[in-house]
Amino acid sequence: MNVNVLTVLLAAIALLGFSGLPGCLLSPRSLTGQRAATGLMAAGSLLGMAGLAALLAGQAEPSLSLAWGAQPCRFAVAVDPVSALFLFPVFVVPLLGSVYGLRYWKQDEHPANGRRLGLFYGLLAGAMALVVIARDGMLFLIAWEVMAISAYFAATAEDDKPEVRRAGWIYLIATHIGTLCLLALFAYWRRVTGTFLLESGHAIPAEAANVMFVLTLIGFGFKAGLMPLHVWLPGAHANAPSHVSAVMSGVMLKMGVYGIVRMTALLTADGAWWGPVVLAAGAFTSVAGIAFAMGQRDLKRLLAYSSIENIGIIAMGLGLALVGRSQNQAAWVLLGLGGALLHVWNHSLFKSLLFLNAGAVIHAAGTREIDRMGGLAKRLPRVTALFAAGA
Repeated sequence: MNVNVLTVLLAAIALLGFSGLPGCLLSPRSLTGQRAATGLMAAGSLLGMAGLAALLAGQAEPSLSLAWGAQPCRFAVAVDPVSALFLFPVFVVPLLGSVYGLRYWKQDEHPANGRRLGLFYGLLAGAMALVVIARDGMLFLIAWEVMAISAYFAATAEDDKPEVRRAGWIYLIATHIGTLCLLALFAYWRRVTGTFLLESGHAIPAEAANVMFVLTLIGFGFKAGLMPLHVWLPGAHANAPSHVSAVMSGVMLKMGVYGIVRMTALLTADGAWWGPVVLAAGAFTSVAGIAFAMGQRDLKRLLAYSSIENIGIIAMGLGLALVGRSQNQAAWVLLGLGGALLHVWNHSLFKSLLFLNAGAVIHAAGTREIDRMGGLAKRLPRVTALFAAGA
């Protein structure tokens, strides 16, 4: 069992997850804690990227399974190419957002919520990485819940504002409806397979696989923002600090995509209707998402609806891959899944860039209302260039 790469990745996850802790021990106005958080996040991200580089260099796919807590749960983690692909934006985007936050959300200017934001921002990044490598249903749910709660506290940093509190509650309700579906999914998985371990090779009856697919699509669809399960997304993204919006949109939404990819890969007894359903859901989400985006006057809500549209594009690729699998068309699987996973990276990078630029624009203009903005290209030439690149 090769655990060298896995040890590096677990250390990276720990550095990310606890990067905001030192700041909680210092003064609410201390910049030292915020800088320490960014330093620890940089160390964790670089360590994680080094681990991924070692994996790509040809090392065996590492795995680790240890008994812990109540049986039959295990601390089971592993890294395969799919995990590595989703880990890349986790190690890149939160770090860039943390560096951005040194000026955008300076600790001495936000003593009431700066330490809390730093703590949960780090926990969000670490939990997302753990979600991607978890191979036990209960461990997955623990990491998933830490991710969900951390995102809530990070997104509602300005909870003195009524609109922020309202968006936070909508997010909290929606995310836990999705989590209830995932609880049912993994409980049913345990009943059918006899284990919580998320591993292939189980003979799953077609009827049980259909139930698990529906729970997968709904449970992970809430997090991904598939319509009509997107209700939490526009408000949460619009009212969160911009570097939190960048991570939520650029990375956290992809955890829903990852869940769909992982579980449908484990459900070998696939139904012929799965692919068309995902394809139709993706098409509807894509068209409706961009239609809603065109009607927005709030810059960050526009970007949020654009994220919904892009999740729809990714879902269309996954739908094509599922159709190809059911029809034994390897080329469809390759093109659909390849396109979907390419756009996971694509959207992670360009939408994060757009949200970070939106924060700069909002700071300069003093408003999120697009109709009240004008003449910004002269005042913000670098932001304008970066915004154009992202767009």
